Amino acid sequence: MTRLVDKVALITGAGSGIGRASAQRMAAEGAAIMCADVDTQAAEGTAVLIENAGGKAQMIGVDVAQEEQVKEAIRKTCESFGGMNILFNNAGVAGGYSWHDCVAINLTGVFYGLFHGAKYMAKNGGGVIINTASVAGLVGLTGPVAVDPDDLEPATGAYVAAKHGVVGLTKQYAVNFGRYGVRVNAIAPGYIETPMTADLRAEEEAEHYLISLHPMQRLGQAQEIASVAAFLASDDASFINGITLPVDGGYTAR
Repeated sequence: MTRLVDKVALITGAGSGIGRASAQRMAAEGAAIMCADVDTQAAEGTAVLIENAGGKAQMIGVDVAQEEQVKEAIRKTCESFGGMNILFNNAGVAGGYSWHDCVAINLTGVFYGLFHGAKYMAKNGGGVIINTASVAGLVGLTGPVAVDPDDLEPATGAYVAAKHGVVGLTKQYAVNFGRYGVRVNAIAPGYIETPMTADLRAEEEAEHYLISLHPMQRLGQAQEIASVAAFLASDDASFINGITLPVDGGYTAR
């Protein structure tokens, strides 16, 4: 398909997982891609993969928790490719981070992209913004065993709080910027087989538990999220605005 010909996309977290798969998919559909990631080598690797496949891509190092770096990524994208039609606020982290760092990357980083990206698009003919939320933005998460209250980590709930915030921001920016031709939507993946979930899947019992949460009885693949991102970025989704779309194998159906 060539639904994104002549479009320009900035994708954060493009160095691996959902971000890399989405960059490759959008490039295959015709878009020029700015691959942004805090890991510059990983971002460069994605850009090389796209170029080797005949696409157009560049890379930039970005820590989305730093507002000036997000602004610079948008500026560089426009300078390099002549504009920006698509922004995929995808960068994020899972467990093992403090409350502050988890929220700074997973929520504040999305806010910076929305705040600066939506203003640019509103002044330049419109565009599409996609945010990576999570099933954790729609429901609470469970574990294979009950957690002793005395064992709770200080950052418990940070990921869920941040992803619920992404869902709220998605709605608010869709309301504020729809009149300017800017569509804002989010994707809520279930558990996907990516480097981010590798630690969660490391033990066989834990992986089986995660699989059991999905009525389709398997985990998702990054390419399955990428295909939805490409759809939302395209004109095929021209009247879709303000939604958070679960792509979760039925995780949130019960």
